[in-house]
Order: sequence, then structure tokens, then C-alpha cells
Amino acid sequence: MLSKAMDQSPPSPNRRKFLTGAASSAFGFTFIPAYLTSARAQNNPQKPPSQRLNVGCVGAGGRGHKVCQDLTRKGNATITAFADVDYKSARRIEENLKAFPKAKRFTDFREMYEKVGDDFDAVAVCTPDHTHFTAAIQAMSMGKHVYVEKPLTHTFEEAEILMQAEKKFKVVTQMGNQGHTSGGSEQFKRMVAGGVVDDIVKIEAFKGPGLWFMEADKRIDSYPPAEPKPDSLKSWDLWCGPQAVHPFNSLLHPFNWRGFHQYGSGMLGDWGCHIIDYVHDYLELGYPTKIAAKKLVDHNQIIFPLSSELEFEFPARGPKKPAVTMAWKAGKNPAPEVPEQYQADPDKPVRVGGAGTLLHRKQEDYLVQRNSHWSTSKLISAQPHNDLKAAMDTSGPKYDHAESFVQASMGNGQTESPFSVGAPLTQVLTLGVIAEFLNTDLEFDPKSKRFKGNDDANALLSGDPPRSEWAGHYQLA
Repeated sequence: MLSKAMDQSPPSPNRRKFLTGAASSAFGFTFIPAYLTSARAQNNPQKPPSQRLNVGCVGAGGRGHKVCQDLTRKGNATITAFADVDYKSARRIEENLKAFPKAKRFTDFREMYEKVGDDFDAVAVCTPDHTHFTAAIQAMSMGKHVYVEKPLTHTFEEAEILMQAEKKFKVVTQMGNQGHTSGGSEQFKRMVAGGVVDDIVKIEAFKGPGLWFMEADKRIDSYPPAEPKPDSLKSWDLWCGPQAVHPFNSLLHPFNWRGFHQYGSGMLGDWGCHIIDYVHDYLELGYPTKIAAKKLVDHNQIIFPLSSELEFEFPARGPKKPAVTMAWKAGKNPAPEVPEQYQADPDKPVRVGGAGTLLHRKQEDYLVQRNSHWSTSKLISAQPHNDLKAAMDTSGPKYDHAESFVQASMGNGQTESPFSVGAPLTQVLTLGVIAEFLNTDLEFDPKSKRFKGNDDANALLSGDPPRSEWAGHYQLA
């Protein structure tokens, strides 16, 4: 997101060779998933290849731990390879390595793809936000199904390219907004079908503090100074990926990168995928036409604000889908007050928690309240609405989020949050992140997918050009 001095040093010969091969395969051939080939059956006689998905994981610790455990929990998938720049520092990485002792280990995911790509059918991308895109697009170009943690990408343009790649390569995709395949999401679909969420005109979305940059005594306004790189970190250059290479500091790796505009997406990009998820998809909000930076406390262009208040304006989409104003508030005490008119018992007022959404109808007869992730929705009203009980049923889907990806990759059904769903949600969040970075109000044209009258904002849709050795990943023919 930030301007930076480009690293013009040429890639090493082995990387140059690999990237050349990757580019030719990406844009010239059609691939058959490896689990459909007879060669795999010879290597895996204990279980037919069509009954187990082999997965290469980019990012072995942190979110990689949870994603790998979720993908393999039912016994229908296994991890055959890891790529990570540090096999020690990330949280719970040892558990993952012990769980899959036969998985081959690499530092560079490009090398993993090149050397053992035939050994896996799908890729799980669990790295920091700024390297989601490069790992995903290359895997897709090889015919691999891809599961990518949220937010899908670091920039608006990266999400746009992945949507195009999904159509081009026809692989199974899933973004890791786990609540999108759950009893909560199935309930929300029924609520849409039953008219429970007709005529929503206002959405209050909110999240309390939970990341280091939202603590006043930890605020910074410049990049932290260089620290000695731990021996376990094999390549800081690789960790930085297509972004600028700032000096190593433990505030960036292994976890707190999320607070930096250069590498992360802040609280909006992180939790917005779990909080705004249902309303964006099922109410078909699409793209906003205006984003207002209402209040950004301690704003700077290195880390995200101490607290943030944004407002998005979405146009009407058709009958019973009028224009919507969505307010986003992240920080201390963000939850909205429930107006008195909706309180059934003034002596026991209803209050909402520290994360979620509150939906307001034009009719002002009830509110719809939901927390985050897979949580179900409930009505807040002074009057009972027994006629809506059937539409509020909370029974869930056959598979959870991870298993639905596994099954879809083996030809059984489809995923609930493919890139055609996850990418537009991510793009809406990146528009908000741009407003946070510039600390200004913006107008956006959903048709051209460009800001009106703001060149700085338009430049941020794609961000700074990638460093030279990564440029090929951004050229989808």
C-alpha cells in the first residue's frame, strides 16, 4: 500500500528458470488434477486416490495449523508438503509438523510447486495477507484447487485477478471465512427466502479492540528499527514477497504484521470477513458508491488507526433491497445501543456484544442481530414474531467449511465461499482500507471499478508495483 524503493536485483538463476516455467504453464496448457491420474494410485495403494485429497500447505504455523487440522479432520485429505520461511517461530507449528511427519518441507513455495507439485492436488495458503495472491495464482495456473485464508488478497486488483483466474483455470476455490459454511449461514439464507431481512436500510458493523495497534501505549508512526534475524527465519526476502523489504523486526514476524498497511489489512480486513460476510453476500450489496472516513483516531500511514469509524453507501439492488448505509466501527466500546422502541423489557435492556452486525429495517418493526463467524442471527423486538420462526431455523449444512472444500475438490458438490464470493467481499474491505490509509472520503464507480476524481486512491487499488522477481505473477493472459 505504501510507496517504496523497488528492489531491482535480478532473481537467482534457479528462481528465474522456475518463474519462466510457471508462466508458460500458467498461460498455455490445461491441467488434469493429479488425483485423477493412474500414477497416483501406484504411490498410494492404501486408499484410492479419488477418496483422498493431497494438499500442499503454504504457511505451516499460525493459521496454517488450524487450516491443516480442519482440512484433514475427516480423514479425506492429508498434507504432503509444507512451504514456510520459518519452521520454528509461528504459533503451534510444532503440532502441525508432528501431525504430518512425512510432509516434505520447503522454504520457497515456488520450489515446492516445482519439485513436488505432482504430489498434491490442492494448495492451502495460510501466509500473511501480502503473499496470499502470489501463492494462490501460481497454484491455480498449475491446475491446483486452492483454499486461501481471509482476507483473500492484500489489494483490490489482486482479488480481481483471482476472480478471473477462477474462471480461466476452472479449479475449486474457497476463502477461509469459515462461518460461510455453517448453521448461521444456512439460517441467513432462509431468512432471505422468508423475507426476514427484506428492506434493510442500515447496517451497523462493529468490532472491539484485539490487536496490538489498538492499544494506545503500543502505537508507532514509523517502521521499527532493524533487529537481528532469528536463525530459524531462512529468508526475510521471501517473507516480504512482492512488497518492499523493510529491515527485519519481531514486530513484523511472526504475527504482528497485520497492523502494517504494507503487509496487512488491519481490523477491517481481518474481522470484516467474518462480520460483514453474510450481509454482503446474501443481501447482494455489491460495491459501495461512497466510503466516508468518519473518525480515525491517531491516523498515520504506517499502521492502522487506534480506532476507526467508516461509512459505506450501497445503492439499491431491486425490490425489497433498497439503498443501504453500512457503518463500521472498530475500537473501544464499538457496539451500538439498541433503541428503546425495540426493547421488550425496559428493566432488562438487550445489549449486543463486542463484534457483529445490527440490521435495521425500513419498517422499524425489529432488528436483526448477529455476532461473527458462524454465529446465528436473532430478532430484537418489543413484539413477538412467531410467523418468522420457520425462517429462523438454524440447521446446518452437510459439511463444514473445510470439508466442503475437500469434497468439492474431489468432485462432490461445491464450496460456499469460492473466489466469486470471497473476492468481492475482500474488495469492499480493501476500499475501506484505502479510505483509512488516505483518511479521506471517497466516491467509487462500481461499473468501472475506479474511484472518482482521486488518483491517489486509484493507485492504491493495485498498490505499488511488485518487486521484479514477482512481476510475472501479476500478468494473467
